Amino acid sequence: MYQSILKHIQDHITPTKLDLERFNEALNKVSISKGQFLLKPGTSVKHEFFVIKGCLKAYYLDDKGSSHIIQFAIENWWVGDFDAFYNKIPSKLYIEAIEDSELLAINYDSLQNIYDKAPIFERYFRILTTQAFISQRKRILSTLEKNTQERYLEFCTSYPKIEDRVPNYDIANYLGVSPENLSRVRQQIKS
Repeated sequence: MYQSILKHIQDHITPTKLDLERFNEALNKVSISKGQFLLKPGTSVKHEFFVIKGCLKAYYLDDKGSSHIIQFAIENWWVGDFDAFYNKIPSKLYIEAIEDSELLAINYDSLQNIYDKAPIFERYFRILTTQAFISQRKRILSTLEKNTQERYLEFCTSYPKIEDRVPNYDIANYLGVSPENLSRVRQQIKS
């Protein structure tokens, strides 16, 4: 098992060796090059992905063709179109590699089998889902209540050192501000 996912699991739950073996057997390694898509709208979503190495962005296009980034996925983060994965509906998201990336994929049916044979993993994914829900709510409230500088600093806390890995316009998109506004904020912080 990859050490990064093993540590991630053990940071949240205490599985037995057999539980870990069952989980590990369900994982498949996926490599994706910068600029390639892991997922596109309209496709069937059969996997969730854990990032071993690299950086990806999940986004959707609105009716006017404007992109809206909803998540960056860096090392030790899970990424996927969770609505489509769990509700078995076509994807609405693009997931694109910003860097060459190595991922571990888990299939929906395999995950359900793990829940039956190693129920502690239901707890693991419940903890992750709860954390994601709380994070999403904080992001919404931050957008409503905070200025660009405060939101940018929160972003840097959530995604340490990502500003060296992700283009300025993508960070601005995620924050819901113009790239020029974000550049001004970055300059203010530096001075």
